[in-house]
Amino acid sequence: MLTVVGFVVVMGSVIGGFMMAGGHVGALIHPSEIVTIGGSALGALIVMSPMHVLKDLVRGILGTFKGNPFGRRTYEELFQLLYQLFRKARREGLLSIEPHMTNPHESAIFNRYSTIAHNHHIVDFLKGAIGPVIDGSVNASQLALLLDVEIKSGEEAHHAPTGILSKTADGLPGFGIVAAVLGIVVTMEHIGGPVEEIGHKVGAALVGTFLGILHSYGFIAPLVVKLEMMGVNEANLLKTIALAITSFMNDMPPKVAVDAARRGSPPDVRPSAARLAEMLKEVDSYPE
Repeated sequence: MLTVVGFVVVMGSVIGGFMMAGGHVGALIHPSEIVTIGGSALGALIVMSPMHVLKDLVRGILGTFKGNPFGRRTYEELFQLLYQLFRKARREGLLSIEPHMTNPHESAIFNRYSTIAHNHHIVDFLKGAIGPVIDGSVNASQLALLLDVEIKSGEEAHHAPTGILSKTADGLPGFGIVAAVLGIVVTMEHIGGPVEEIGHKVGAALVGTFLGILHSYGFIAPLVVKLEMMGVNEANLLKTIALAITSFMNDMPPKVAVDAARRGSPPDVRPSAARLAEMLKEVDSYPE
């Protein structure tokens, strides 16, 4: 939602300032310039991108319009879920949570926390992190290393779509100049015509430069930063999960392991100690 608001503010400011200076919106509408700039940028984006990167980019851009899926509610449900799993494992043994990890979508525990259960990235990471714990195939330090490698690999994969989109943003002013030059070429073909016609064509050429710069700095570059922040938010949540699980493997009680994860979570989504105690007390009231 904020992404849409931001884009509206950018366009409103540009068009509003243009009209306040005595301009007319119609003077900015030149389909030929849009086709030249948009088509060139899209073509360059396709050339730069493997298919899987293009798909990730499209998913990421659509995600920017849906809001942050890793907000405070997600963290609160995560802490409750982890506490319930840790508590069950401490009381009944690690094998008691194996059915929940094998089929999380059929698990009564997971389904209690819909925000987590409906995010397959989080669920897959949880399964991959707790699976070796149940198997007993790794110790705490080994698991920490495995999870760190996985998180870094995910961060690198996330950089690919943002990287190509950033390069596209860098190229848009150049494509705007290309459109402007083509507009001047057209103007030269009509140099003997009426002054009004020549002025219209020169204005159209200048609009090409304007559109290239506006789309680069006003839309695509901010979108790149938004995608990067989404990647940081996801990585932070995965690091919080990793910290909680490795803390539990280091023989911390469930409440202490979850509190360690709370302390390591970003400040803007971190519940207070009192809020965490209230949340865990709520979990304690759930039937087994």
